[in-house]
Amino acid sequence: MTVNTLPGKTSQQYEYASPPDFLEDAPKDAPVALMSRAERERLVERAILGLYRWYVARSQQMRNWNPDSEFAWRDLRQDHSDDVIQLIEGFFAVEQYTPDYTSEILEIVRKSSGRSNFQLRWGAEEERHANTWENALLFSRGRTPEAIEHYKWQLRNNNWTLPWDDPLHMLLYTVFQERATQINYLNFAKIARGESEKVGKSAADPVLARACTLLAVDEAAHYAFFLEGARLFLYYFPEETLQGIHDVISHFAMPAQNIIPNWPVIAETIYRTGVYGPKEFQRDVIGPVLENMTVAGRKALDNGLKRSKEIPNDQGVMRLTALWDVFDPGEAERSVMRLHDKIDTYETGIGRSQIDPIRFGANPDWPQA
Repeated sequence: MTVNTLPGKTSQQYEYASPPDFLEDAPKDAPVALMSRAERERLVERAILGLYRWYVARSQQMRNWNPDSEFAWRDLRQDHSDDVIQLIEGFFAVEQYTPDYTSEILEIVRKSSGRSNFQLRWGAEEERHANTWENALLFSRGRTPEAIEHYKWQLRNNNWTLPWDDPLHMLLYTVFQERATQINYLNFAKIARGESEKVGKSAADPVLARACTLLAVDEAAHYAFFLEGARLFLYYFPEETLQGIHDVISHFAMPAQNIIPNWPVIAETIYRTGVYGPKEFQRDVIGPVLENMTVAGRKALDNGLKRSKEIPNDQGVMRLTALWDVFDPGEAERSVMRLHDKIDTYETGIGRSQIDPIRFGANPDWPQA
């Protein structure tokens, strides 16, 4: 798989290179515009660490389930159509690369304790998705145990590699990817509830429907975490983040498609049954993600980045001024403030805020709605 990087950029510029005892010359209440890059990185890292700990507490309380005991697998239908079995097998295949997804991303975010620890938690939750789909494939009698083991062997003889080689691009990629996976599972749940316009009522199966729905809930939680992280970068590093969003959208593809042996058959089934395709990507993924990031839309993003490249940098005119119409700076700031409030409430409850309170960097010079 091709590794994409920004023109003229290297992955070093997106690593967490600042030592933890870095002292900023600007006062602690200085606006973001006066902060060094290292100080802004520190604020982002502190917020992501707080978000991770809040996420773990909520995950353990709300979504602590087991793929073997959570579902009545013995009641799963054993007469599903080839299309339904193909969908199950396809999602099983994609989730088989969870060890690669986890380790490959972990390698580039390991300097960030919040992101690296979350990656481990994320991998554990994705691993139970792989086991859920394996159970569905097995108990549906859609594939024999021998066939499943052989298919798993084929899949795991291939390795997934990063589509981007830096932490920021991979954060933005996972925002879109988690949202897309959620949409896949929600649409499969419609099929399993007998509510699909393309498939009809013939595939109704309460056990499969519940499995799809529970997995979609996990994906929604993952999407929310990565979205909050992306908002932090948009707030503290707007130009780089907007460029990264543009790069990811322009080259986006769901993971592992090029290494799954029977992907063409899987992809055709996913598209034909209405689970996922270009329409869903544009309407249900790009649109909501950009809206949640306060970005005005793909066309506005394209035009804004083009204009910003035609304006001198801070030796002349501020390039950022060309991007005010691309996203809502005021709402971007409010979203980060809401995140800080959530983290502060959690950390006050456990006593951490008395020792290491989270700090918010204000942006008074940004235009407000």
